[in-house]
Amino acid sequence: MVERPGSGGRERLVQRVRTIMDDNGTPNVFLRGGIRTAIADEERLRFLPDLDVDKVKVLCGNRYEHFEASSETTVVDDRELRVFVWTCCTYVAE
Repeated sequence: MVERPGSGGRERLVQRVRTIMDDNGTPNVFLRGGIRTAIADEERLRFLPDLDVDKVKVLCGNRYEHFEASSETTVVDDRELRVFVWTCCTYVAE
């Protein structure tokens, strides 16, 4: 949950976050931005079973790469994909 600024802490928004672990299915999202060595170009095309999420995170070794949904779409191989834009990375605790 996230508190909305200016609400005095009373109003809360629920953000839906999905972790992309497996990549099964025809790609329907494109992950844009971030460090190019973290996610190879061919790994930026992903399948997300539920497109109605605000954020996704992808496990890359010892960290997660975080992406937020945008209103953009892009066309790759004659397929329209929803664009998620990189926001940050976090490290997995031991």
